[in-house]
Amino acid sequence: MKRPSWHELQAIKTLGEQRSFRRAAELLGLKRSSLSHLVKTLEHNLGVQLFQRTTRSVSLTDAGEQLLQRLAPLLNQMDEVLHDVSLSRQQQYGTLRISASDVVIGLLLDQVVPEFSARYPGIQLDFSAQGALVDITAAGFDAGIRLIEDVPQDMVAIALGGPLTFVTVASPDYLAAHAPVRQPQDLLQQQCIRHRLPGGKRYRWEYQRAEESLEIDVPGTLTLDNNALMARAAINGSGIAFVPSLYVSEALQQGKLVELLADWRIQSAGIALWFPPNRHQSMALRLFIDALKTRLPHHR
Repeated sequence: MKRPSWHELQAIKTLGEQRSFRRAAELLGLKRSSLSHLVKTLEHNLGVQLFQRTTRSVSLTDAGEQLLQRLAPLLNQMDEVLHDVSLSRQQQYGTLRISASDVVIGLLLDQVVPEFSARYPGIQLDFSAQGALVDITAAGFDAGIRLIEDVPQDMVAIALGGPLTFVTVASPDYLAAHAPVRQPQDLLQQQCIRHRLPGGKRYRWEYQRAEESLEIDVPGTLTLDNNALMARAAINGSGIAFVPSLYVSEALQQGKLVELLADWRIQSAGIALWFPPNRHQSMALRLFIDALKTRLPHHR
């Protein structure tokens, strides 16, 4: 029996995961006809059918399922071996395109990029500051960084930096001109900066103290879909904002904002780097993920 090549085994694994010749061929950088020929040749050499094909779908035979279950861990282990060898030879090159909010990119520039770029000068970082959630696959990004709860459920998410606390803030000028806010219900009589979620719904502000939880549909004439812009609007006196502390920590320290309802707080799971589950992680992305895990501070 002729031993299959590494390329053939990767093709079988990808087709088994995708169950589509078109998608598998795109991921492998092959023509669909070339992938079909490769599979037929391998099946002939092995003397066993691995896939059931119809005009609409592809499925694994019992032999195919057995092969894929045993093959996938071996290929993943080989990827790790090759990755380690590449690291040992200091062959770190490539370009990483990452979509994130402007505040997160600022955090990366402060905490991660200087050391990472000094250590891996062959890796180019291409950041795109975007307020709205984007389809990173369609837009050509290697990964995105967002709040964990905003990451699409069908993506792989790697938590970074620990949980984030949401805080209620307003400018001193706004507070001087409005009634005091002593409990969450007082927000119903205030001018709040409302938050529109990626799906279009308006976010109901969430509060928790001990065992007590509240959700409030706050009033306000200004609605935004970007935490950084909401923080900016609050600094300018447009109203009360409810945002992750990451976005307002500097303004709070400088006295541009004042925190309200400090005993009523809720935590987000934090930020995460995310990418499609079936996309091969480049060495550059793996190195960047390792740097993020090491360098990003744990926010409160």
